[in-house]
Amino acid sequence: MMSNWIKRKNTEVVSVGNVKVGGTNPISVQSMTNTNTSDVISTVKQINDLEAAGADIVRVSVPGFDEAKAFKEIKKAVSIPLVADIHFDYKIALEVADTADCLRINPGNIGKESKIKEVIAAAKHNNVPIRVGVNAGSLEKDLQKKYGEPNADALVESALRHVDILERFNFTNYKMSLKASNIEMTVEAYRKISNLINQPLHLGITEAGSYRAGTVKSSIGVGMLLSEGIGDTIRISLASDPIDEIKVGWDILKSLNIRSRGVKIIACPSCSRQNFNVIEVVNELEQKLEDISDDIEVAIIGCYVNGPGESKAAEIGLTGASPSNLLYVDGVPDKKISSENLVQEIEEKVREKLSLRNSTEIIARS
Repeated sequence: MMSNWIKRKNTEVVSVGNVKVGGTNPISVQSMTNTNTSDVISTVKQINDLEAAGADIVRVSVPGFDEAKAFKEIKKAVSIPLVADIHFDYKIALEVADTADCLRINPGNIGKESKIKEVIAAAKHNNVPIRVGVNAGSLEKDLQKKYGEPNADALVESALRHVDILERFNFTNYKMSLKASNIEMTVEAYRKISNLINQPLHLGITEAGSYRAGTVKSSIGVGMLLSEGIGDTIRISLASDPIDEIKVGWDILKSLNIRSRGVKIIACPSCSRQNFNVIEVVNELEQKLEDISDDIEVAIIGCYVNGPGESKAAEIGLTGASPSNLLYVDGVPDKKISSENLVQEIEEKVREKLSLRNSTEIIARS
């Protein structure tokens, strides 16, 4: 559920397959495959793994015609919406327009307006949206010369050029991204474009870096924009396993109370007051509960200072105490458990509660 402290901009809506992007629709989470697209089996497997991890949309690089042929086979084998990532050769976009759920093109390298016009015609004919992806690392040469170096105004000018072309050909079925590896530049560019157009925005800090550094940069930049109500879909760019991008994307949305999926663990920072090894328990629980997609909040608090308050507020809560720790369920003390069996006891209680919840929902619907 959208946090009540965030007033989200109500943008236009585009459909990427069966996922609606924009308006009041949930902010979607996406990633990009890093397999060789021509390797259909490996790419399909990775797409399915990303979907299982919580991806709403997956982007696939289509750099050539061999990959375009493979893309069509991949699309037949998966159910999640696929975005075809096109650079340089507009003819590849034409080749996959009848298969892709969205065409991603880069105005900095796609070429002349006449080429873009053909891509627009193909998108219209197949009723698929276009994602205009402006990137600080591949701005048009004249803009590089005009501004000297990439900045927010250069990104916005590049974006508006493309908007002008799309609108001249009466094409409004598009979403926009303006990405840089610099947080300040990216945030400023998105703020400016959000005031100028009403199309949905795809957020991300591009080339954000390694797993840890990229997570921090993306959380700050994407988090700032989302908290201001800007953004309709997100991709967290990490030099890491694409599944990590999905997990971090969901963690950002969960932290802002925008969307929730899976187990949300509230844990105290480790300190000398703890009555069990909080770090060890939390890490093990995260791994054991990773398969759960239902929403549930679990509090793991190592001592009795903040433990009862946090545990009572969560659906499942654990408060460290001596000689035994206290387990809460729905704010009520449930039982005392020893430190030796914490992970097993909590996992069983979480799965038991979700099973009961799902059974109740099934009965209510019947």
